Amino acid sequence: MAAAAPAERQGPALTPPARRSAGFLPKMAAPSGRSGRGLWGAVVAAAALLCLGARAAEGPSTAEFDVRPGGEVHSFSRSLGDYTCTFTYSAQGGTNEQWQMNIGVSEDNLLFSCSVWRPQGKSYLFFTQFKAEVKGAKIEHAMAYSQAAVGGQSDVPLKQEEFEITETTVSHREGKFRFELSKLMIVAKTPRDEL
Repeated sequence: MAAAAPAERQGPALTPPARRSAGFLPKMAAPSGRSGRGLWGAVVAAAALLCLGARAAEGPSTAEFDVRPGGEVHSFSRSLGDYTCTFTYSAQGGTNEQWQMNIGVSEDNLLFSCSVWRPQGKSYLFFTQFKAEVKGAKIEHAMAYSQAAVGGQSDVPLKQEEFEITETTVSHREGKFRFELSKLMIVAKTPRDEL
């Protein structure tokens, strides 16, 4: 039997108003291992700007899309200013599922975030591959989940060996991914942070 995951602070269910609440921030993304945990606090604080009040000219954007089974490769993309997030996948079984993509840029233009998830929580599709790619920014932290938090349930992260993170992508790891996906979260640094 697998060891129980450490208890995590329960936040509100993943509903449209909750995406902008501070309770959602702990669930945004886990450290990718590419930097220290000290930076994680700064990323979460900056991400709060994304969720609690984005720039007036280009606020956060949420779009719904269908994840379609059938074994074909499909992509869904959204852009906000200079930044783009693209979710590419192939899935089998069941029928179409409605998913959402949310993108946003912090008020200071230092962070770009992209989240892709099934609002109902767990997907019943069998994913043969997935990749989320950001353009215009470099991934600082990312996490993938087999189940998204909803109705009192907690996020269930994929095991680290099931996916890989590069500077611009989060994708399945061939031969290790167990075909379950319900949520991807990315926080990326924008080039403005390097000035």
